[in-house]
Amino acid sequence: MSENIAFSNVDRKNKLQKTVKDRYDLVIIGGGITGAGIALDASSRGMKVLLLEKGDFASGTSSKSTKLIHGGLRYLKQFDFWLVKEVGSERAIVHKLAPHLVLPEKMLLPLIEGGSYGKWLTSIGLKVYDILAQVSGDDKRQMLEKKEAMKLEPLLPKKILNGAGYYAEYRTDDARLTMENLKTSLKFGTEIFNYTKVTDFIYEDEKVAGVKFTDEVLGDEYSVLSKYVINAAGPWVDELRSVNQSKKGKRLHLTKGVHLVFPKEKLPVKQSVYFDIPDGRMMFAIPRGKVTYIGTTDTNYNSDKDHVTTELADAIYLISAVNNMFPDIELELDDIVSSWAGLRPLIHEEGKSASELSRKDEIFTSDTGLVSIAGGKLTGYRKMAERVVNRIVKKMEEDHDVKLEHCTTDKIPLSGNDFKKFKHVKKYIAQIQEQLQADGFAKYDAWYLVTTYGKQTESILELYAKIKGDKPKERMIRAEAQFAISHEMALNPLDFFIRRTGRLYFDIDSVRKYKAAVFEEFQNAYNYSTEEMEAFSTESDDQLKEHSDFSLERD
Repeated sequence: MSENIAFSNVDRKNKLQKTVKDRYDLVIIGGGITGAGIALDASSRGMKVLLLEKGDFASGTSSKSTKLIHGGLRYLKQFDFWLVKEVGSERAIVHKLAPHLVLPEKMLLPLIEGGSYGKWLTSIGLKVYDILAQVSGDDKRQMLEKKEAMKLEPLLPKKILNGAGYYAEYRTDDARLTMENLKTSLKFGTEIFNYTKVTDFIYEDEKVAGVKFTDEVLGDEYSVLSKYVINAAGPWVDELRSVNQSKKGKRLHLTKGVHLVFPKEKLPVKQSVYFDIPDGRMMFAIPRGKVTYIGTTDTNYNSDKDHVTTELADAIYLISAVNNMFPDIELELDDIVSSWAGLRPLIHEEGKSASELSRKDEIFTSDTGLVSIAGGKLTGYRKMAERVVNRIVKKMEEDHDVKLEHCTTDKIPLSGNDFKKFKHVKKYIAQIQEQLQADGFAKYDAWYLVTTYGKQTESILELYAKIKGDKPKERMIRAEAQFAISHEMALNPLDFFIRRTGRLYFDIDSVRKYKAAVFEEFQNAYNYSTEEMEAFSTESDDQLKEHSDFSLERD
């Protein structure tokens, strides 16, 4: 397992004390996909980088998106050609960086009577989309007749269907993509901590020269010096600008997006569908492993940013939209097995509704030199990082006469990727399936391991082989937990169940079934007290209820 760099919270205090003695070129605040992308870009160019995240990595927006690396077809309707061009061409790059994690996913766009997209405009729109996104080969758009569309997706509304557009996108796990960017940046010397909350800035000659932060686990307070600081805190960007007394001009506008998860048999779509909602918006239905998930809503949000929940009204809205589009489907609240709700940190524009706000990212630099980045989309994370790091590179040249490399993150494979092409991923899944068959594992289990960990599956299988017991599935999840503790900085069971594995969303029964085994692994690793374990248990029960219980008494 030598290829896996130790990345653990065991011996946390010593590591933190050692870390703050150094002076950094760059401190990044925020361990979502934006911060992770910046860490990899900056460290791979030769900067000395420290990243601090107040909660767990990807615990904000970056574990709660629609989990698509997609080109943003709907932005064509807003004539946002620049955004479509950039995120469209980024899809293929991000797929190449992690083909096991960014999976090709054909998207069906039904054309219905009175719908948002007519045949002629859709044909032209998808053609423009292909050109802007530089799509080639089999991935180029096709226009389908009604009969062909029904063959691909028999659940579509036959009476009002006029045909469909058929085009290529990619599906991912946003929290895993964040984690693999972070782990890849370790190879370039980045120091990274979760559960470290930045509380203030250090100033020298009226310029930001470091940060003060609190270790949220042990309660210790630290100061660390740095030439530059980037605020990539997502929905919390404006809070840090306020601490820096630089929240002027443009500000954030938070909107909430909700997704619901159903067992596959309740919503058995054969493939991803992007379809109309009666109010003029569009939404996705996406099959994934044992489930199908749907989303999303887009509503203004002004409540607690640390506790964003799916309200009953959100669930009813999404279920009604699905039942409206697929006449043979009659989803009910009781059919929901899981859900998630997240915030989009968009840039406020006067007079625009939540859905109309631009998804472009913006960079703000304060008079004291604090650089903040907000807005943007999951798909464009690498380019966002490149833009903001270019600014720091320019500053380093001007202020310190240091010449740094250009961005090369389009050529740095993410950890877990040892695949040339997607067909090699499929081959590897078959190989793992064959290997595990004798122990009673199904095709899904092999698919899950490879699309979660890529070639790091080998490390998990090595751990699995060492664990004694006669329950293979329990041994496997223990191996995953051990890997997450040693190599992915998981500090508690919820880090593991939500962000390292996505199990709370996509395999919620496994959380209930293996809770005791996973808890035991964390207690063994961190020597948690009985009281601490009871607190984790209560929190995980609350999370299970919050994500899956949608009885009418809920609100």
